[in-house]
Amino acid sequence: MQDDKNISKIEIENQNIIENTELNIWEAIIPVVILMGMLAYNIFFVEGQEWFGTYTNQIILLLGGVVAALVGFFNKVTIERMLKEIWENLKSVFIPILILFLVGALAGTWLISGVIPAMVYYGLQVLSPSIFLPASVVICAVISIATGSSWTTSATVGIALVGIGTALGIETGMIAGAVISGAYFGDKMSPLSDTTNLAPAMAGTDLFTHIRYMTLTTVPTLVITLIVFGIISASIETSGTADLSSLLSTISTTFNISPWLFIVPVVVIALILLKTKPLIALSTGVILAAIFAFIFQPDVLMHLSNSKLSAITTSIFTETQITTDNEKLNDLFSAGGMEGMLWTIFLIICAMIFGGIMDGIGALARITKELLKLAHTIFGLFTSTVISCLGLNAIASDQYLAIVIPGKMFKKAYEDRGLAPENLSRTLEDSGTVTSVLIPWNTCGAYQSGVLGVDTLHYAGYAVFNWLSPFMTLLFAAFQIKIKELAKK
Repeated sequence: MQDDKNISKIEIENQNIIENTELNIWEAIIPVVILMGMLAYNIFFVEGQEWFGTYTNQIILLLGGVVAALVGFFNKVTIERMLKEIWENLKSVFIPILILFLVGALAGTWLISGVIPAMVYYGLQVLSPSIFLPASVVICAVISIATGSSWTTSATVGIALVGIGTALGIETGMIAGAVISGAYFGDKMSPLSDTTNLAPAMAGTDLFTHIRYMTLTTVPTLVITLIVFGIISASIETSGTADLSSLLSTISTTFNISPWLFIVPVVVIALILLKTKPLIALSTGVILAAIFAFIFQPDVLMHLSNSKLSAITTSIFTETQITTDNEKLNDLFSAGGMEGMLWTIFLIICAMIFGGIMDGIGALARITKELLKLAHTIFGLFTSTVISCLGLNAIASDQYLAIVIPGKMFKKAYEDRGLAPENLSRTLEDSGTVTSVLIPWNTCGAYQSGVLGVDTLHYAGYAVFNWLSPFMTLLFAAFQIKIKELAKK
C-alpha cells in the first residue's frame, strides 16, 4: 500500500477521468501492445538488462510514453494536457520517493548499528526452518494490520526476515513472497490502510461493511497461502545445525549483539502505530540507528573508515559492505544506502510519465469502457472488473488508479444488476490492491523489489496470496457464493 503518498482522500475520489471521443480502442491499446512487446523481449530474449544498459526498463517505459504521445497528437490531444497529467502523476509519487531514499538510509544505518545483525542473530535461534515461511506470513500480516501499511512492514520486519531466511539457506524469492503475502493481507484488511478506505468510497459502501465482506474471500485465500508455504517449508532443504552455529559465531564476533538494539525498530513501529507521518518515523529510525552505531559498534565503524562520522554518512548515502569470514553473511551484510534506491526511483518516475500520458490522451478510460461492454452476465461483470484492475496496474503503474478508474466506471453497472456496492469494493481490493506488487514497473512492485532486494519476477510466483486473490473473487462470482444483492424496494 502506498499510504505514504499522503494524498487527500477527497482529491482521489474526485479525480477527473479523461475521456476522448476521438480515440478508438485500437488506438488506445497501441502504446500498451508496444510497451508489453518491448518488455517481453527484454525479459525473454535479452539476458539481464543489456539491451539499453542498466536502465532498460526505464527507457522502455519512456519509449512507450513517446508512442502514446504520438497517438494523442494524432487524436488532437494537446501537449499541455499530457504534461498536466504527467505532472499530477509525478506529484503523487513525491512522498514515496522520499520514503524510498529514507528506506535506503534505514537499511545502511540499521546494518552498521547492528540492528539487522541482531534481528538475524536472535531470529536464527527462534524461527525454525521448518516453519519459517508460514511464520513469516503471519508475522507480516500482524504488523501490517496494526500499521495499515505493507510498505512499512517490508521496510522493517520484511528486511529482517529476508536476512534470517537467507542465513538459513532459504531461497530469497520464497522469503520475499511470504513477506509480501502477509504484508498485503494486513494492508487489505486493516481499517488504517488507505486502499481499504478508498475502495468502499469508490463503490458507495462503508468501511466496516467492506472489511466484513472481504473476509469471505480473503480468509480462505490466506489459509491456502499458509498451507502452500507450510508444504514448501517441509520440502526444502535448509542449512544444518553446524552451519547455523558457525553463522551465529561469526555474527557475534563481527558485531556487538545486544537486545538493546531492538529499541530502534520498536520505536519506529510504535511511531507508526501512533499515526506519525512515515517520513518522521523513518527519519527517527535512521537517527536512532546512527546514535546506536556510535554506542554499540565503534569497532565496526573504525573498520569501515578512519572517521566514525564518515562511516555513518557513507552508510546513509552510498554502499556499505561489512566483510566476514562467511560468504553467505558477506552478501547479507551489505546495503546500498540512498544511492541503492536510485534504480527503483527512476523506474517509478518513468512509469508515472507513461501512465500520465496514457491518462491524458484518454486511453485508460477508453480501455476500461470497452471492458465494461463485455459484462453481459454477473460473472462477466466481475471478470471485466478484475481484468480492468489488473490492466491498469500494468498500464497506469499505480494501484490508486487501478481502484479509482474501475470504481467509477463500474459502479452503475453493479447497481443496474442489483448487486450491493460491497461486491465492487471487494473486487477492487482483490484485484487492484494486491496485484500491484506483481508488476515490476508498478510503484508497489518497484518499491518492494528495491526494499527487499529481490527481483519482482523472482518473488511473484511465491507471492501466493497476491496472485490467488483475484482467482478467489472470480470463483465466488462463478458459483454465486455470498454475492450480496441490493435490498429490493
